[in-house]
Amino acid sequence: MFDFDEELKKLPNSPGVYLMHDGNDTIIYVGKAVNLHNRVRSYFRKIVGRGPQIDRMVEQIARFEYIVTDSELEALVLENNLIKEYSPKYNTMLKDDKTYPYIKVTVGEEYPRIFISREMKKDKSRYFGPYTSAAAVKDTIDLMNKLYQLKTCNRKLPRDIGLERPCLNYHIKQCAAPCQGYISKEEYRARIDQALDFLNGNYKPMLRELEQKMTEASEKMEFEEAAGYRDLYNSVKSVAQKQKITDSNGEDKDIIALALEEHDAVVQVFFVRDGKLIGRDHFYMTHVEDCDSAQILLDFVKQFYAGTPYIPKELMLQEEIADTEILEKWLSSRKGGRVYIRVPKKGAKEKLVELAAQNARLILSQDKERIRREEGRTIGAMKEIAALLDLEDVSRMEAFDISNISGFANVGSMVVFEKGKAKRSDYRKFRIQSVSGPDDYACMKEVLTRRFIHGMEEKEDLDRRQMDHTFGSFTRFPDLLLMDGGRGQVNIALQVLDELHLDIPVCGMVKDDNHRTRGLYYHNVEIPIDTRSEGFKLITRIQDEAHRFAIEYHRSLRSKAQVKSVLDEIPGVGPARRKALMRHFGSINEIKEAPVEKLCEVPEIPEHIGKQIYEFFRTEEK
Repeated sequence: MFDFDEELKKLPNSPGVYLMHDGNDTIIYVGKAVNLHNRVRSYFRKIVGRGPQIDRMVEQIARFEYIVTDSELEALVLENNLIKEYSPKYNTMLKDDKTYPYIKVTVGEEYPRIFISREMKKDKSRYFGPYTSAAAVKDTIDLMNKLYQLKTCNRKLPRDIGLERPCLNYHIKQCAAPCQGYISKEEYRARIDQALDFLNGNYKPMLRELEQKMTEASEKMEFEEAAGYRDLYNSVKSVAQKQKITDSNGEDKDIIALALEEHDAVVQVFFVRDGKLIGRDHFYMTHVEDCDSAQILLDFVKQFYAGTPYIPKELMLQEEIADTEILEKWLSSRKGGRVYIRVPKKGAKEKLVELAAQNARLILSQDKERIRREEGRTIGAMKEIAALLDLEDVSRMEAFDISNISGFANVGSMVVFEKGKAKRSDYRKFRIQSVSGPDDYACMKEVLTRRFIHGMEEKEDLDRRQMDHTFGSFTRFPDLLLMDGGRGQVNIALQVLDELHLDIPVCGMVKDDNHRTRGLYYHNVEIPIDTRSEGFKLITRIQDEAHRFAIEYHRSLRSKAQVKSVLDEIPGVGPARRKALMRHFGSINEIKEAPVEKLCEVPEIPEHIGKQIYEFFRTEEK
C-alpha cells in the first residue's frame, strides 16, 4: 500500500517532473514543478475552487513518482517528452503528436518481414532507427520489399504453405511467394541477410549489383528491364542520403548511474534520442554484496545491452569500468556501428550523469521498505516453509495438479517457484496418455513419472556431452515437491520417487471443507500453519497457480475439440477446401443445401469431391 503521508514528506525542494498513477498503475497525469515538495503536496490539500477535472483526477491517484531535474527548463522539456510517450488522460494533448518510427525486421520468424513500427519491444526482432523522417522509412521498406521480393502478409509460414493462392504482389513481381514454396527458406533468409546488410548502412554492394544488372540489360537491349534497375539504383542512393541526414540530426545516448546502499543497488538510465531526453527507467541489481559500484555498472552494461533491441551511439557512465575497450567492440558489433563508452568529467554531460545518480538515490531511498516487504513475501516465505518442515534450504519448489471433467481430456500441470517467485518459463503441461477415466491418482502417477524420467534422461545426455546441468527445464529437480492434496497424493509421489531412486521431500497442501488451504501434510503428519504468515500465503499462491494452470490447459483442449467442423469428416476435404467452401457459401447449412454443380463452382472443389460432399450430407440425413 502506498503511504501518501510518508511519501509526501520525502519530496525534495527541487525542480522536476511528477507522474500520477491510478489503481491500474496507468499514468494519468504528468506535470512539472519549480519545487516538487510544494507542488505535489498541493494536490492533496483540501482546496476549494481548483476545478472538477483536477478533483476527479486526484480521486483516482493511487501513487505518484517524480524525476528531479537541474532547472525548470529541463523539467519542461522532460514533461513534454513524457506526455508524448504516455498520453496521460488528464493532460492537454497535441492532436498531431508525433513519435519516431523504426524499421522492424522479424528475424525470429522462419520467413521474416520488414515493416514500420512506432515502438520497440524486447522480442526476437531487429530494430533500426529511430528515424526523424517517416517518408525515408517508407521508402526504405518499399525498396527492400521490391528489391528482395519479401513477404508483407501475416500468413504463418511454413504452416500455411500452399493453403491459399499467391496474392497480387507475386503477380507484379514484388513477392517471391514463399507461401507457395516457390522460394526455399535458405534462399529467402539469404535475401533477408542482404536487406539487413543494407539497413546497417552498407549500400555499396547493392549499388554495384544494380549498376551491373542495369548495364547487362542495356547491352541485351532489354531497355524496360534496364529502366527498372535504374529506378532501383536511384532509390538506393536516395535512401542512403536520407539516412545520413537522419543520423546527423541529433545524438542518441544512454546516461547510466547507480545508487548503492548496503545490500541494495538501483541503476538509473536516461534515454536520449535525437538529442532529446525522451524518458528513463530504473533497474534493481541483486546479489551486490561485496561488489563496488564499478563492478555493478559493468555487470549491468553487459546484461542490459545483451537483451535490449536498440543500442545508442554513446553510453555515458557515472565512473570508469573495467574492460571498456572490449565492451565497446562488443556493443559496436551488436549495433552495426561505432559505440563509445565515456565518463564525462565536467559540463552539461557530467550534470546529466549526476542527475541520473540523484534520481537513483531517491528511488533507492523510497523503495527500500518495499524491497524488504517483497523479500518477506518471497525469500522470507521460503525460509518459513523450510523451517516448518525442518529442511536446511528450499530454493526451488514444484507443484502439480490434475484437471478433467468426468474423465474427459485428463491433463496435468507443473508450476515452478524459485526463491518465492513463479518461474513461468519452467511451467509444463501434460496430456494424460495412459488413463481414460476420472482417476486422479493414476493421472498424477503418470505426470510425475514422465517429469522425473525426462529430467533424468536430460541429465544423462548432458553428462555424455560434458555440458553444464543448467541446460533443460526438466534437468533441475526441486528441493521440495508440493502435491495438491493430502495423504493419497503424497503417497503417489513417494511411490514414484522410490521407483526412480530419487530422494526429494514431498509435502501435501491440505484443504478444508471450503476448499481453502489449511495446512501441510508431511511425514504422515498434518502440520498447521499460521494463516497470517508469509509462508502460508506463498503456499496458497502456489496451490492456486497450479490449479489455474491446469484448468486453463483443460479449457483450451475443450475449445479445440468444439471448433472441429463437420466438413472435416468428409473424405478429400482438408483445411484449404474447408476454408474455400465456407468463404464461398458462408455457412454449413448453405453448403448442405447446395447441389453438386453449385459446390463445383468453388475453384478448389473438383467434381468428384463435390459429389462426395453432396452424398455425405444426404447420407447423414438418413
